[in-house]
Amino acid sequence: MEGLLALFDMQTTFFERALEGVSEEDMYNRLGTKANHMAWLAGSLVAQRYMMISETHPDMQQTGADLFKNNKGIDENAKYPAVAAYLQDWKKVSPHAREAMLAVDDQKLDSEIDMGGMKMTWYELISFTIYREASIIGQLALWRRLLNYPALRYD
Repeated sequence: MEGLLALFDMQTTFFERALEGVSEEDMYNRLGTKANHMAWLAGSLVAQRYMMISETHPDMQQTGADLFKNNKGIDENAKYPAVAAYLQDWKKVSPHAREAMLAVDDQKLDSEIDMGGMKMTWYELISFTIYREASIIGQLALWRRLLNYPALRYD
């Protein structure tokens, strides 16, 4: 889990930097494509962190939770939360998600989850979650450059 925690910590910082300075208007700019815009990508990533704590903090929800419920895809007509709301939710959920990762024991990590047609261990689910975080942050970083913002800072 140490390696996954290191990635988790890096991505906690990178997400905030990926949204740094992006206008609300540009959060919805798809440059004439069908690609997911930054507003959906950011919200989906915040939703994923909230899913990580759904067992330990079932009452905590992100702003606009219904927009991402059950891994809902992008809604072209939806008004997604503002960048400030995403960042506030991210800062609120991340310490709890990290705590949950630290607290999980080997028995839980080895136990299997049935996701309706697909089975995996908790360790595999956490690994995929960390991978998906990196993927979404990479997409946000690409959108930054495509929309003429400075590159994502990794310092």
